[in-house]
Amino acid sequence: MILMKKPSQNLKESLVFLGLSPKEAAVYTALLELGRSGVSHISRKAGVNRATGYVILDSLILKGLVSISGKEPKQEYVAESPDKLPELFKRRQEEAKEKEMLAQELALQLKSIQKIGDRPQVRFYEGAEGLRAVFEDSLTATSGKIVAFTSIEDQHTSIPNYFPEYYQRRKKKGIFMRSIFPNTPMGIERQSANKDEHRESVLVPADTYGIHPAMNVYDNKLMIASFREKLGIIVESQEIADAMRKIFELAWIGAHSLEEQK
Repeated sequence: MILMKKPSQNLKESLVFLGLSPKEAAVYTALLELGRSGVSHISRKAGVNRATGYVILDSLILKGLVSISGKEPKQEYVAESPDKLPELFKRRQEEAKEKEMLAQELALQLKSIQKIGDRPQVRFYEGAEGLRAVFEDSLTATSGKIVAFTSIEDQHTSIPNYFPEYYQRRKKKGIFMRSIFPNTPMGIERQSANKDEHRESVLVPADTYGIHPAMNVYDNKLMIASFREKLGIIVESQEIADAMRKIFELAWIGAHSLEEQK
């Protein structure tokens, strides 16, 4: 003998398959059968306790499948038309698509900070706070040395009032900097303060060798601060840091040669 399931049981299973919880499916079908009704009657019909009935009904209201009228103690609920089910699940499909796109974007961002073996770590920082953050990281230099390319004008205008204190904190930490600046009024002013700011610097022609992002190399890190784009980047890689130090040394020799030609 084959036992046939009740029609309501098949409906509940279909609703669960479409995404409702078993209790949501039970309460919704109970309310469809009852018409307008109070929570006690609905809960008995659906086989849940009264407290759970309130929770499930609130959930169905948020899904647009149940509406409410009146106030306690005469509050009543009514099931919305089943015609709303396709709209609900279409909305869920759209949300799922948005989540899928977000997950793809997030995966790319997470991969950018994931360390895989000796793969470089790259971190991005945005806005004025992000620029401060990358310069703060340079104060962690355990080697006590930083080599840098930078535009003093861009530094001081992008983060007003930050750098005078930064220079002194770097000096207090015993971190010595060698810098290449464009030959501008502010570059000349900073060069005159080399001793006080624990730095050695050389000036290069601003029209030919003007550099707008700052690039600092320290320990196993390359820090880039793009002042005009309000973007800070830290690349943590011994190989890249070593290569950038060699590039700096070549530039340092070239900058001194330019000074001697004056």
